[in-house]
Amino acid sequence: MITVRAAADRGYADHGWLRSFHTFSFADFYDPRHMGFRALRVINEDSVAPGQGFGTHGHRDMEILSWVLEGALEHKDSLGSGAVLKPGEAQRMTAGTGVRHSEFNASKSEHVHFLQIWLLPTKDGLTPSYEQKFFPPEERKARLKLIASPEGDDGSVRINADARVFNTLLEAGQRVEHTLTKGRHAWVQIARGSFTVNGREVRAGDGVAISDETLVTIDGREDGSEALLFDLG
Repeated sequence: MITVRAAADRGYADHGWLRSFHTFSFADFYDPRHMGFRALRVINEDSVAPGQGFGTHGHRDMEILSWVLEGALEHKDSLGSGAVLKPGEAQRMTAGTGVRHSEFNASKSEHVHFLQIWLLPTKDGLTPSYEQKFFPPEERKARLKLIASPEGDDGSVRINADARVFNTLLEAGQRVEHTLTKGRHAWVQIARGSFTVNGREVRAGDGVAISDETLVTIDGREDGSEALLFDLG
């Protein structure tokens, strides 16, 4: 079964300094039909104005991934971690028993455009932790590059969730494929450009839920296209 979650149907919030699209129910956007997909709870596409950001706030019992598409995102947290996240870097924060953090646009002149992803952890009460790794474009071009997994395979960041997360960069006419083992599901989030996913034409902001299929095919329809694939239990 294949279901497309169209970009135009997402929730939207405009706070002036922040423009945010919500694939699933989040904050003031509530849709009981879209509360998440398997371990995926949140996919927010955020654009933050120069010098603006999210002040210090707390999270518990959630695996949080951030993936920057354009610009730079400055992160600080109660664990003592501090870093600037740029395109090609995956940031993972295990909120566990509780963590406080802030995220600000590191630039005074350009917007930062990024995806914030929340995954349900395999268990609550974990010790909070932080990890960040860079994945060069050449490792993601015309292939599915593992960027997050429970085991930290292939140099990926380690997440405490039943999910394996891949990134791909495709030109028009290029294809990647992913095999789903029995009982697994997939979500494909289109970050930029356009693709055909298992025969469905999709564009930036669209998401594709895939269940009861054995193969996920992703074909690039225009140069410079980027997508994330989630293999979920």
